[in-house]
Amino acid sequence: MDWTQTVTRLIELNTFSSFWYWAAVAVSWAAASHWLIGIPFDVLYRARAEKGQHVRDLEVLVDINVRRITVVDGIMAIALSAVGTFILVSLAILGFVYRMELAQGLFVLGAPLTVIGLVNMNLAHELRTQPLSGDDLVAKLFRVRLLTQLIGMVSIFATAVYGMYALVSAQSFF
Repeated sequence: MDWTQTVTRLIELNTFSSFWYWAAVAVSWAAASHWLIGIPFDVLYRARAEKGQHVRDLEVLVDINVRRITVVDGIMAIALSAVGTFILVSLAILGFVYRMELAQGLFVLGAPLTVIGLVNMNLAHELRTQPLSGDDLVAKLFRVRLLTQLIGMVSIFATAVYGMYALVSAQSFF
């Protein structure tokens, strides 16, 4: 293979056989599990391990991000829901009815990330109505992070299985 074929192979839009798609999947899920309602995991980890000032810092960050998320949700909830639904339904139709591999890949990445966004939004509203502090807050955030990681693991596994199926069924072995 010469260098032009190598470069073309790196930038092609075949989703499940592309290095770039799998890199995007890895980065997306790493970011989704690292940032919980805008709080980086290292802040949460330090609050659990070291207590004291780290817990107070976490409480302040949670308060700021909960207010930010709930205000944005209050202003743009209908628009975000409509646009998000339109995009996901469009990707599903393009991907699974019209068999566009790029749309399939974006859908199987975007749908679970949308669920994670809804989990984070629900957490923000829950913390707005019933504020937690100290160890209760840390425990709640760790439970939601565990849920995020479980959704991510199932999603990555399902994406890999579907990607293998899509590649094998698209190949001609004769």
